[in-house]
Amino acid sequence: MKDLPPTAQKFILHWGEMGVRWGINRTMAQIHALLFLSEKPRHAEEICEILELARSNVSVALRELQGWGIVKMVHLPGDRRDHFESMKDVFEMFRVIVNERRRREVDPTVRLLDDCLQESGGKAKAGEAHVRERLQEMRDFFEVATTFSSQLDRLPTGSLVKIARMGEKTLKLLGLGG
Repeated sequence: MKDLPPTAQKFILHWGEMGVRWGINRTMAQIHALLFLSEKPRHAEEICEILELARSNVSVALRELQGWGIVKMVHLPGDRRDHFESMKDVFEMFRVIVNERRRREVDPTVRLLDDCLQESGGKAKAGEAHVRERLQEMRDFFEVATTFSSQLDRLPTGSLVKIARMGEKTLKLLGLGG
């Protein structure tokens, strides 16, 4: 990771490791970290050189990051190459990631649960009654979680940050704190 300050290198390596733990390709996470830290948009060849990655890996990762909506292609005057930049607003970026993960992971699970519940109908056989009950509990959880997530998503970032920073005070105000 030549020409990067040690703190940037440390963060990029860590973000790559965290990406793997979150089910994201290490290369994709490292490219995202580099673009997030960059003061200016970077072109693919520059990314390859800095992170010492193959051009094909960088191209695939950049397409995927654009698909997630957290990296966009930009054009710079006088340069015909495509340049890329990450979202800079951390709160908005995580909002986009949560929504994308919901679209990719939660929504298909909810559809499967709905299908399973519909297939079992109301007249589950003896061995299926327990399974249907467990699936319904899981479906109910996802309903509450996605409704709450959608409500939070509609809040302006400033309001969401204010609520989060209030922490314990918010819980006490709602009569939920100790």
